[in-house]
Amino acid sequence: MAFVVNYDGRFVMGSKRSVYGRFTNGAGDSGGDIVTGLNSIDFMKLTHTGSAVVAGDPVVNETFPLTSGDATIVTTTGADGLFFAIGN
Repeated sequence: MAFVVNYDGRFVMGSKRSVYGRFTNGAGDSGGDIVTGLNSIDFMKLTHTGSAVVAGDPVVNETFPLTSGDATIVTTTGADGLFFAIGN
């Protein structure tokens, strides 16, 4: 299985838009690209989910603000999680 992103919702906060959802890694995957649908990203929060403790935190492998709506993330191999992005 490959890195998969599921989008759970989108909403507007003042002059900003946001999108949130879940990412799922395949057994040997350690991240991938989240295509948010935003034109730019000002903030992104990631967290791992699951019943087992995960050794490291997921991170966005980018410099903010992003001038596109795509963000590359790096996670612990095989770990799944949640994301929340704010931008335009």
